[in-house]
Amino acid sequence: MKKIKNPWNAMPGYQCFGCAQNNEHGLKMEFHVDGDEIVSIWNPEAHYQGWIDTLHGGIQCTLIDEIAGWTSHYFMKACGVTSKIETKFIKPIYTNKGELTIRARMEKRLRNIAIINVTIRNKEGEICTEGVVTFFTFSKEISEKQYFYTELETEE
Repeated sequence: MKKIKNPWNAMPGYQCFGCAQNNEHGLKMEFHVDGDEIVSIWNPEAHYQGWIDTLHGGIQCTLIDEIAGWTSHYFMKACGVTSKIETKFIKPIYTNKGELTIRARMEKRLRNIAIINVTIRNKEGEICTEGVVTFFTFSKEISEKQYFYTELETEE
């Protein structure tokens, strides 16, 4: 796996809740390319719980949304927005039982629409949450002009 560099981390005012490394309240997600998938390893903390020791469903949806955005950006080479998320909660995710593996794969690409499947697995490798994200991408020209688009690079 190769780590994707976050080109916006040094940008003044960049506070993405999902991936900004300097957002003290954020998730601080990092992403890696693994073949045709984008992967994030993330360790839940107690302040992200809904019920006692259980990861809040909204945080799970944010994990799914964020990795889908990076998947679309990396493979479609354009910026975009989420237009729909479908989430299936299968098993509880605990905030005190170790890291999670979040994997995303672009299942379908229709011009400027990407359908991305996401899984969240616990430390034991069990699928706890599944998501299907419909992502709308802008043209490369609009992405570069209005959305600070930059092609994502990996670390060697």
